[in-house]
Formats: sequence, C-alpha cells, structure tokens
Amino acid sequence: MDEFLFKNYSLITHVIEFIAALTGVLLLNRYKNTDVRYFVYFLIFVAICDFVSIYTRYVKDDRFLYFLVGTVIEKNYWWSTLFWKIGAIVFYSFYYQRILTNPLSKKVIKIAGSLFVLFSVTYIGIHLHDFFLRSFPIISVFGAIIILLCAILHFLELLQADNILTFYKSINFYISAAIFIWWLIITPIVFFDKYQTYVYNIYERDWDYIYLRCYIYLFSNILMYSTFTFSLIYCRPHLLHK
Repeated sequence: MDEFLFKNYSLITHVIEFIAALTGVLLLNRYKNTDVRYFVYFLIFVAICDFVSIYTRYVKDDRFLYFLVGTVIEKNYWWSTLFWKIGAIVFYSFYYQRILTNPLSKKVIKIAGSLFVLFSVTYIGIHLHDFFLRSFPIISVFGAIIILLCAILHFLELLQADNILTFYKSINFYISAAIFIWWLIITPIVFFDKYQTYVYNIYERDWDYIYLRCYIYLFSNILMYSTFTFSLIYCRPHLLHK
C-alpha cells in the first residue's frame, strides 16, 4: 500500500485538482456574478501550475528536457515556491479582501499580504542560490499565518452575521474551513523536510518519514480539493455570506 501511494501520489493529486477545477468551470455560470469566480480561476491556475511542476521527470539524460540537467531549474523548488507558497497566499489575500465586509479586517489582510510579499521577495533575493535547491520553511510559516488569519476573520464575520444559521450553505465557509485545516496540518512538516533535502543517497533516506509525509500530503489534498468540489456543487450564490 505504501509503495502504491508513493508511486501514484502525483497522479492522484493531479486528478483531484483537475476534478475541482473542472467542476468550477462547469458551474462557472452559476457564480459569474460573485467573487467565487475568482476562486474558480484560481483552481484552474493551480491545476495547470501543478501539472507544469512535473517537468522534473523529464530532466534526465535520456529524456527530452535533458538540456536542463545541471542548470538551476533542474529541480522544481523554485516553481513550487513561486506558484504555491507565494502565489496561493497572494490570491487568498486578494480573495478575502473581497469577501470580508469589515473595513478593519480588509485592511489587516491587505497589510499582512503586502508584508508577506515584501518579505518573501527580500528573503529570496538574499538566498537566491538556495531558492533553486530547497524550500524555505520561513516563507511557508509566514504564508500559513496569513491563511489562518484570513480564515479566522471570516469565521468571526460568520458568527456576527444575521444568517448564521445557514452558514453551512455558504461556499466561503467551506473554502475557509478547507484551507484552515490544510495549512494547519501541512505547515509543521516543512521543519522536517530540510533533513531530507540534501540526502542524495537513496539508502540513507528516512523512508518511514517519506511515506508518512506522502500520506499526510495526499489525504490533506484529497480532503481540501474534495471540499472545494463539494462546496461548488452544493452551495448557491444567493446564500453567500459576505
């Protein structure tokens, strides 16, 4: 079972991402007059970018991207940092500025998002060489704080809303709950990844940790994207909480 999940982790992840994005495309007309349309665009963006990240499979001497062997982009750490660890945070900062109604909450998210981008760009600039060799835990943690802040502020608004009794019919509730849980589960893992980054000998790797990490990421991804898919189908625009 471990072997199967490890070998098919990428395929399973791409499938559930594609299903969520496809569901959004098929139901886009339902949400065309709401801010949810931006979330659908984001799901499409994530599905495409994550698919592009598998280019590393073809960066080998006997494959068509052989010319990238030995270059700074031989690995995809730089790509995942840009499109997910920074790009996703930028999107959610933008999205929650639109769906939150409290001016102070909007301002807090705007300032926090701007500081995150400024910090990330500066940190990458200082550690430009490592940018292509590994992930940056500090960026992941800072990004997780932004996500948790967005979700908590949205939950607080839900508690104060007149239609609190129908919160379970709001798509933004499911989005907030899904990303809150995902980042809460995944973020601690980044502190352990550095112990495996520079272990090139396959026999020296901690395979128990690698399999555990695979399980955590896989089931977290399934939970998050399945929640996105369900919410797009189940919820209705006129029941959106703002």
